[in-house]
Amino acid sequence: MLSYMAFMLIMPITALLQKASLIPMATFIARATEPVAMHAYYVTFSCSMIAAVINCVFGFILAWVLVRYKFPGKRLLDAAVDLPFALPTSVAGLTLATVYGDEFVIGQFLQSLGIQVVFTRLGVVVAMIFVSFPFVVRTMQPVMQEIQREMEEAAWSLGASRWKTFLDVVFPPLFPSLLTGTALAFSRALGEFGSIVIISSNFAFKDLIAPVLIFQCLEQYDYVGATVIGTVLLFISLTMMLAVNQLQSFNQRFRR
Repeated sequence: MLSYMAFMLIMPITALLQKASLIPMATFIARATEPVAMHAYYVTFSCSMIAAVINCVFGFILAWVLVRYKFPGKRLLDAAVDLPFALPTSVAGLTLATVYGDEFVIGQFLQSLGIQVVFTRLGVVVAMIFVSFPFVVRTMQPVMQEIQREMEEAAWSLGASRWKTFLDVVFPPLFPSLLTGTALAFSRALGEFGSIVIISSNFAFKDLIAPVLIFQCLEQYDYVGATVIGTVLLFISLTMMLAVNQLQSFNQRFRR
């Protein structure tokens, strides 16, 4: 197992860091802080944050419905949650571009309201929401299933309203898992490429994200720029991974 991790995970990261270490620090900082790169970071982080917040709200609601209620088509809906995991991201981007384009009824309706999705920053957010949606739902479901209904019934018997019972009894044990799922959704949206490269215009200072900027640098044989931006995203991803691990540890301590 250690050999597998070293070959598949540690070695590629080490190779990238080694290549980045060969770049002079002044050049590294200059390339990492170029206006195009800085705007790409801004678009990537802002859109990822919006997608994570939206998935936090609606993912929690969907997980609650799947755990607490029985209705026709529940199994089909539960299976559909994992669709973004199984669907290639390029296919997802093509599907979203078709649905929200001017040849489909939804896209035509939105355009009649003056809302343009395809080739805009809104399309980037939609694609990020699609690919990161399952994380909140799948993180919340096991925790919701472990909550004992007797605790809620005891609170009701003591005169607490359903809303107060939810806030004081149900939600506190769910909050760490909700943070973890939201952080995972944010991390997934942060590194999305396949769907966004299709649904966005990929223009600098408009809707260009950092992963697509790396691809553009490679197309132009700008290996230094691709290495610099990739290293910056790597450090950001490692920071997010450590944050998620801390949230998971906090979740385990809280549940004990």
